[in-house]
Amino acid sequence: MKKIMATILVFVCLIIIGIFLIRMNIQETDVTKKQTKVGFILNGMQNDHSWGESHYNGMEAVAKELNLDIIYKENVPEDENCVAVIEKLIDDGCKIIICNSFGYGQWELECAKAHPDIYFFHATGVEEQDNLATYFGRIYQMRYLSGIVAGLQTETNEIGYVAAFPIAEVNRGINAFTLGVRKVNPQANVYVKWSESWTGEEENAKATNELISEHNIDVLAMHTDAMSPLKIADESNIWIVGYNIDNSSRFPNTYLTAPIWNWERFYNPRILECLQGKFQGIHYWEGVETGLVGLAELTPNVKEGTAEIVEEERARLMSGTFDVFYGPIKDTEGNIKIKEGQSMTDESMLNDFFWYVEGVVVDEDK
Repeated sequence: MKKIMATILVFVCLIIIGIFLIRMNIQETDVTKKQTKVGFILNGMQNDHSWGESHYNGMEAVAKELNLDIIYKENVPEDENCVAVIEKLIDDGCKIIICNSFGYGQWELECAKAHPDIYFFHATGVEEQDNLATYFGRIYQMRYLSGIVAGLQTETNEIGYVAAFPIAEVNRGINAFTLGVRKVNPQANVYVKWSESWTGEEENAKATNELISEHNIDVLAMHTDAMSPLKIADESNIWIVGYNIDNSSRFPNTYLTAPIWNWERFYNPRILECLQGKFQGIHYWEGVETGLVGLAELTPNVKEGTAEIVEEERARLMSGTFDVFYGPIKDTEGNIKIKEGQSMTDESMLNDFFWYVEGVVVDEDK
């Protein structure tokens, strides 16, 4: 009888706990009953097949789950003119403002100070405050993996890399990519050409054409949001390592893979925190472990055996016992920048990356 009573008591306790958890969940989701307006400022287009579209796809997935009314503003200048756009969004009832490019930083910070009751998010930003959070992903981890793909694919050992600006974010990616290349092919070099534009098709086309004319490029990678490098590489029968989203269906004959974003993994929990009054004005930098950053599925164009090596390195990254910038690592002059047994700190990766690893050749001509 005692055993029966004990079993009944445990069963009743489980029911009570279950009811409690259900009620807690209902309370958690109560915040989504009322629709919330979100203003999203893009430096490009929401259907650009690149950076803008990666954010748009993530936000649209979140909008359905959290009952959001999202107002997108496209091609907003990264200067003082963005302030008027932000102010209009706030006047229209937006309680959350998101800016998706580094250049908005100064102006978004000013708006955040002027509107302490509004939550602000700044992608790739570096300065936070109580109602302004900055965020990015450790996309350099995926660039490292894509570098392995490129290093195994190249026959000429000359890989092109079209990059927008020599800021820490971009340099970090160039170095990570090159470390991946050199891990499997120490003879290969990565040739970098600056386009000085994130979205300008003409500027990025010029940089791509110069790379192709000046070097024996047979693989092209990129850190820009324009589509022209992909189109030119495809027309030139050069293997493509893309960026932001998987564009393999658009370039089936030349596409290899791409570091990609899954922004819903970030926007869902962060916006829910806003709705719950749990916002934190901090810097978020999430890696492979959260699923925010990913590598597009390798296409049939990659060489045999590539997938196995990539998966081995992905597993190392997932384990937490390895990251890309673990020493020893030398710069282009042969100097040891990161000693064996040491790693580069997050602060240095975010703010001090103005040097390049062995194998990087930067063309400073604009």
